[in-house]
Amino acid sequence: MSSAALPEDPPGGRRALAVWGIGVSVYFVAVIFRTSLGVAGLDAADRFHVNASALSTFSILQLLVYAGMQIPVGLLVDRLGTKKVLTLGAVLFTAGQLGFAFSPSYGTALASRALLGCGDALTFISVLRLGSRWFPARRGPLVAQFAGLIGMAGNLVSTLVLARLLHGVGWTAAFAGSAAAGAVVFVLVVLFLKDHPEGHATAPVPHQGTAYVRRQIAAAWREPGTRLGLWVHFTTQFPAMVFLLLWGLPFLVEAQGLTRATAGELLTLVVLSNMVVGLVYGQIVARHHGARLPLALGTVGATALLWAATLAHPGAHAPMWLLIVLCTVLGACGPASMIGFDFARPANPPERQGTASGITNMGGFVASMTTLFAIGVLLDATGDDYRVAFSVVFVLQAAGVTQILRLRRQAAHRERERLVASRVETVHVPA
Repeated sequence: MSSAALPEDPPGGRRALAVWGIGVSVYFVAVIFRTSLGVAGLDAADRFHVNASALSTFSILQLLVYAGMQIPVGLLVDRLGTKKVLTLGAVLFTAGQLGFAFSPSYGTALASRALLGCGDALTFISVLRLGSRWFPARRGPLVAQFAGLIGMAGNLVSTLVLARLLHGVGWTAAFAGSAAAGAVVFVLVVLFLKDHPEGHATAPVPHQGTAYVRRQIAAAWREPGTRLGLWVHFTTQFPAMVFLLLWGLPFLVEAQGLTRATAGELLTLVVLSNMVVGLVYGQIVARHHGARLPLALGTVGATALLWAATLAHPGAHAPMWLLIVLCTVLGACGPASMIGFDFARPANPPERQGTASGITNMGGFVASMTTLFAIGVLLDATGDDYRVAFSVVFVLQAAGVTQILRLRRQAAHRERERLVASRVETVHVPA
């Protein structure tokens, strides 16, 4: 396949990188806020006097709001454009982080996390859309992986910076202080972000009511590539998301007997591994589309193998070398989940990209939400038996792999049809 830009491809370049950088900075801050509970889970349990199930409800509610909003967000991005949606997202997640800082009770803290999840939900699909509007299509996989990589850098900030602030200046000052980053990116978006380069505007979408919304969702869902993308995202993302978002620190401290400092280093390893693997996966997929499914399934297999080895280890605690390998492999889950968008993207026309991306992005967050809840319930039911609780990972992986294998041939056939049709149209375009 030629690497030349298609006639209507955006130009890319420094201007594109600068504008996209503003958009991805909003996602970066959203991830800091999203994952801030991951380093404060034990503190939150003490502060609000809650058990494991109630603690998991923080993240479950946040992800429930996030996942439930993905299709509406995709429709909003397709209709309103990136700038308006990112602006609203920055306002909501900053308000949520501030509310969490000053929450006097469990109930108000829950409401704050829900508001944060609402704002967070508006960011990633918008950033994907921004990348597709400013960069050539052939750069799509790499741009998407870079977005995920920068998001993981936000996770790194939570692990390294927010955790130290939390134990240095206290709960309220740490969370309220971090909310200042939300105000900064809000100003950047309002002043400098543009939806698309000059001369590359799409036709405005007229308001057509609920009938149009239903058609848009149905058309995206009918594409096997959209559904395959959802199940790839579902199966690959959640093991690392659950580990980083809430249960990794308690597992390492309470089940593996590590200090908080050592557990924090292992969480950092997950993030660093994610960033490195993201660069590698992005380059591979950009050059070899046929590598998408082997990379995704290989990541699922490696994750399952390492979790099985860790949970089945006969000693009271798994050896440090095994925990290091586990955390390194978990770092591949985020980049593998981005491959889901590389199935959905070519399956849908530009005016449906936001909707298709929203459907795909629901997958991993539904799986994460389910796993967070199941682990919390099983921990309470078994007296904090982490081996039993974390075994739920294998159930969701098995369900996801079954769907991937069922859809892979349909999606590949449909993608070949689209490729042949596009080549025929190119041949018949007059010079």
